[in-house]
Amino acid sequence: MKLPSLVAPIAFALSLWMAAPPRAQQADADAFGEQISQAGIRHSFLVTGSRTAIVGEDNTIVWEVPGRSRDGFVLPSGNVLVSHGNVAKEYTRADKRVVFEFKLSPENKEMGTVFRLENGNTLIVEKGPKPRLIEVSPDAKIVAETPLQPETDNNHMQTRMARPLPSGNYLVPHLLAFAVKEYTPAGEVVKVFRTDLDELGGRKEENWPFTAIRLENGNTLVNLTHGNKTVEFDADGKVVWRVDNGDVDGRFADPCGGQRLPNGDTVICAYGQKKPDMAKVFEVDRDKRVIWEYKNPKLTGVHEIHVLTTNGSPVEGKPMK
Repeated sequence: MKLPSLVAPIAFALSLWMAAPPRAQQADADAFGEQISQAGIRHSFLVTGSRTAIVGEDNTIVWEVPGRSRDGFVLPSGNVLVSHGNVAKEYTRADKRVVFEFKLSPENKEMGTVFRLENGNTLIVEKGPKPRLIEVSPDAKIVAETPLQPETDNNHMQTRMARPLPSGNYLVPHLLAFAVKEYTPAGEVVKVFRTDLDELGGRKEENWPFTAIRLENGNTLVNLTHGNKTVEFDADGKVVWRVDNGDVDGRFADPCGGQRLPNGDTVICAYGQKKPDMAKVFEVDRDKRVIWEYKNPKLTGVHEIHVLTTNGSPVEGKPMK
């Protein structure tokens, strides 16, 4: 007796879907996750982690290569530069052809950072008995090396996403040292940002720095994995802005990657988020309001993100990620 009451709503919904343009039907069928934003924000973005893919503003996968990954960028050429475990590769967009490849040096154990420098070389981090930053030429030759001081022999926990600075120095997060260190090319530490400050909960909070980003105003934005915080430090290492789970209703879950957008918003990856109804990536404004989020119960472990477009317009400037 109750079955007829369901037929009409189902039929009506089906008629609406059938009336949609074929392209919209296909996009809906191929959707990989869902973007939610009351402000109507839609991003396209590269994700690395358990999947290595570019997700379009319509939530479809527009490019993907097999394998897990750590760091990654879409280059100005359109090619995609990715760190896959122990090998760095640059792929073409159209045919996914590998046009650059560098394998981990035999004396080390893990590869992390991969970053294309303005001179055309590639910055790579190697972890292991010889922790170091290396600069690799387009023909895969090491042309420069900077020794690192991670303060631990735990290969996996020595460091994560390192980035070059306009000065020529490097910004390097060291998890178990509870510090983001600024190195000269010779390996001298010239500045340290402590992440075990009392105001951040001290060491018991496990504020392991994962991604450190030097902002245009000279401040440094850091994602603190395990500590479930994103913190902005001024040039003296003072906390000038922070957001944590008390601000975003529990969305932080082992934050790894992140990106500061030109409008001042911050995009944060919840790498450890396993709840199917919670965001794998979310965006907060300066007032700590969540204004965009990406949910996908089929996706686990978003390591890093590179937001490419917003509502059809390219994200301008060098990516702060």
